[in-house]
Amino acid sequence: MKALVTGLLLVIAGSHLAFAQHPATPTFTKEEQEIVSLSKNKWQWMADKNVEPLNDLFHEKSMFVHMGGSWGKEREIEVIKSGGIWYKKADIHEVIVNFVDKNTAILLNRITLVAEVGGNEVISHFMVTEVYVRPEGSWKLGSLTFSRLSAPPPQQ
Repeated sequence: MKALVTGLLLVIAGSHLAFAQHPATPTFTKEEQEIVSLSKNKWQWMADKNVEPLNDLFHEKSMFVHMGGSWGKEREIEVIKSGGIWYKKADIHEVIVNFVDKNTAILLNRITLVAEVGGNEVISHFMVTEVYVRPEGSWKLGSLTFSRLSAPPPQQ
């Protein structure tokens, strides 16, 4: 009898988990979606080593923080163009957008990044902080910081 009740409870618990829904995809406002799209495009431009739109996107005083150091716009463009860091693919697992005011947005991306660094392919898990500013009507990336995560993102 005890085994029957235990088995029944396991079947009920298992069926409940089988029908559990994944967390809903976040719904973004129009303003948030603009920042999310800009960030997504940035990852593709970086993967393609397409520095022309990146040069326009990066603010003249932008700063980039990597695991191996930090530098400004000119060096980041050169690193991407030369393939010093080749951002092959960024799998985005989570996106959060917060506006500080109407001209400053902070975006957090939890990503798995496939990159080539110094001729070696590496796969890393990061929380990437992007700060966007709108000094004269169009959004510019002011800062991009990679924070290494010790574990991969939870499976959805």
